Amino acid sequence: MTDTQHFDFVVIGTGPGGEGAAMRACKAGKSVAAVERFTEVGGGCTHWATIPSKALRQAIYHVNLCHQGNVPHSLEGRPRFSFPDLLATANSVIAKQVQLREGFYDRNNVTLLAGTARFIDAHTIEINRPDGPQKTITADGFVIATGSRPFRPQDVDFCNPRIFDSDTLLSLDRTPASITVYGAGVVGCEYASMWRNMQVRVQLINTRDKLLSFLDDEIIDALSYHLAEGGMRILHSEEYERVEADANGVIVHLKSGKKIRSDILLWANGRSGNTEDLGLDAVGIRPNHRGQIDVNEHYQTAQPHIYAVGDVVGYPALASASYDQGRFAASHFCDDPNHNLVLDIPTGIYTSPEISSIGKTERQLTDEKVPYEVGKAMFKHLARAQITGQAVGMLKILFHRETLAILGVHCFGWNSAEIIHIGQAIMLQPAPNNTLRYFVNTTFNYPTMAEAYRVAALNGMNRVF
Repeated sequence: MTDTQHFDFVVIGTGPGGEGAAMRACKAGKSVAAVERFTEVGGGCTHWATIPSKALRQAIYHVNLCHQGNVPHSLEGRPRFSFPDLLATANSVIAKQVQLREGFYDRNNVTLLAGTARFIDAHTIEINRPDGPQKTITADGFVIATGSRPFRPQDVDFCNPRIFDSDTLLSLDRTPASITVYGAGVVGCEYASMWRNMQVRVQLINTRDKLLSFLDDEIIDALSYHLAEGGMRILHSEEYERVEADANGVIVHLKSGKKIRSDILLWANGRSGNTEDLGLDAVGIRPNHRGQIDVNEHYQTAQPHIYAVGDVVGYPALASASYDQGRFAASHFCDDPNHNLVLDIPTGIYTSPEISSIGKTERQLTDEKVPYEVGKAMFKHLARAQITGQAVGMLKILFHRETLAILGVHCFGWNSAEIIHIGQAIMLQPAPNNTLRYFVNTTFNYPTMAEAYRVAALNGMNRVF
């Protein structure tokens, strides 16, 4: 038995992109439905990626605090926690996030529909439900926000209990003695840092010649140094030839002839858009070889009333950007000109030490022949960093030598993903309020990490005056 229902707007997927689109459309007075194939709302961001990995990282951080020399001596011994113990913290956060997000849909009268959506024609989707009859939905507009999943090459056996990707890693029931991480993108570097902080022997295989090449070169060098200093082995410009797993471990055979052995393997090399079951052929939408959908500047696909946002469209594949893309797409559908898409999006990379940046890098400014200068504040000179014991890192401000306009902010060290937003707020102000002078003429609480902006600004001013 099949029943049909019509909505103004239907969102497929309830991750950040889908949530942003659904909330914006309902605020505009549209009747909205959200289709989710998982048992709970939140998408991969809540259940497999951002939330669990960051909660896990925080749990590891708290354990490591007990290992530092400035902990009271009355604490005897070093607490030891297994990977499942630490993961329990992440599970509690996930439950809270799901409850919060379900409340958003409920309060805004968004109809939640469980099941897998598939396009029948340009205005109709079929929902296959696990615990009920098939349902047919028609709508005036759609947003595809189905996210992505780890890319899995066919010649790697992910059914082997020693081989994981970033989704299945959360099911690991023990702490391994050693791990090989294949792929040194954001996910690979973050997980490699976490495992090393758990005193696990880590080998990070990078298919490129440097880590996270989209970052400022000085930040890249600092990250590489601190990861290696912490005992991590990093192999650059390497590619696998085959992967061999047996009862004793996993061996990654590299094309260079090296054999990298470890207890388990984490495959973290690329992601694929979740588009294969959507029936996109029926509406003339053709994803690329990685399952990603091409969109225009309004996030419209080949069908103008069908939008796509978030990881399923590729770069930048950030939760924050996905949410804003969803809101922007829904605003366009609702003919609301008041929501502008944010183009300058800060990156937040939760390695150890943490990294965050916004704007241009020195490499980009040099290539563009922009007359720029640099202001720096080293964390080891800040009272707050000395007090907390988090003295590794720096804040780096790039600014125009003549106008003093801020062109980029790059932060490396504790709380970088928070600190960056101060620079973002000033950098995005209209001229002449977006210059280095703001930080020179502003009083910061003392002692704080935010004070790094004043120190860096004064350092930069000394270079030009």
